[in-house]
Amino acid sequence: MPPRDKGPARRWVRDYVDARWNLGEFFLPVSLVVVIATLLVGNNGVAAFFTIIALYAIVIISVVDAFILGRFIKKGLARKFDEDDIPAGTRMYGVMRSFQIRRTRLPKPQVKRGQYPS
Repeated sequence: MPPRDKGPARRWVRDYVDARWNLGEFFLPVSLVVVIATLLVGNNGVAAFFTIIALYAIVIISVVDAFILGRFIKKGLARKFDEDDIPAGTRMYGVMRSFQIRRTRLPKPQVKRGQYPS
């Protein structure tokens, strides 16, 4: 396992992120659909405007979900581990993992959705 993925705190974060539904993992496919829709309705100004507004809404919702995830990760790590046992950047590690499509995550998810770590 690469050094960035090693350790019990990182394992806990991976399991926590993999156990929940993350809006960030749908960001890329939905963005692709919005870009294609923009190309198709580019001549219609009103439709193009609303597709761009939809893209901005997806970005804002994904960022809010990532912020909420970061807060839950921080609280869970503080409850489970000592401060010295938590590597720097662990919250960002979890947030970035949440933006990856579940099938493409490395290391592979070890838990099913809903199986939160204790």
